[in-house]
Amino acid sequence: MSLKEVDSTNTFLKNILSKSKPVPDGTVIMAETQHAGRGQRENTWHAEPGKNLTFSLLLKPGFLSAQQQFDLTRAISLGVYDALYPLLRDSLKIKWPNDIYYGDKKLGGMLIENILQGSQIKSAIIGIGINVNQVNFPDNATNATSIKNILQRDYELKNILAEICNNIEVYYLHLKAGRIEYIRNMYLNRLYWLNEPRQFKSNGQVFEGRIINVKDNGLLVIDQNGGEQVYNLKEIEFLNK
Repeated sequence: MSLKEVDSTNTFLKNILSKSKPVPDGTVIMAETQHAGRGQRENTWHAEPGKNLTFSLLLKPGFLSAQQQFDLTRAISLGVYDALYPLLRDSLKIKWPNDIYYGDKKLGGMLIENILQGSQIKSAIIGIGINVNQVNFPDNATNATSIKNILQRDYELKNILAEICNNIEVYYLHLKAGRIEYIRNMYLNRLYWLNEPRQFKSNGQVFEGRIINVKDNGLLVIDQNGGEQVYNLKEIEFLNK
């Protein structure tokens, strides 16, 4: 379904579900304009109307337990990565937990909202934003880029959407088949700053460390002077020089 304007495609899907209307697994809601799009840490997602991909996907991964929520995050991130890789090649990375980066610039991100039923994931509303044809960004979006900024040409949004959905389906089927370790390894190998000495900030302190792993539950593992420290999303900041 394609909408001209909506507050947030995730909110739109949640409202449908809250009315107990049947929504098929794999439903995609795409919007030309989102005026209340959201990202991680309650960030707002800015997108020029008709220039970028802003859509939400509904999945019903009842085969996954609540403890496997980050495996779904991995699978979605890999699906987006694989869809964009033929265009952008090796400068493309997944920034933990689920941003899409080109070099040190943010190309896109996602917000995954899981609805649990008992110990299983009943449904997942996955909001994805990818900067495609926008070339100018607000001053506060200093590290944003787009496919057009990188490759200097316009791209058809629906073609990229189709590629992303097709590749997400591939990894979703891997999850369904129980290939969890495969997905975890693929995700780790595509991670931004993996095994690179970099600057981070936590609790007001700046330190140098290397990302060496992501735990099964999604916590980030950083090597600091030979000792391993584990961080949750709001406990660590990446410092770009």
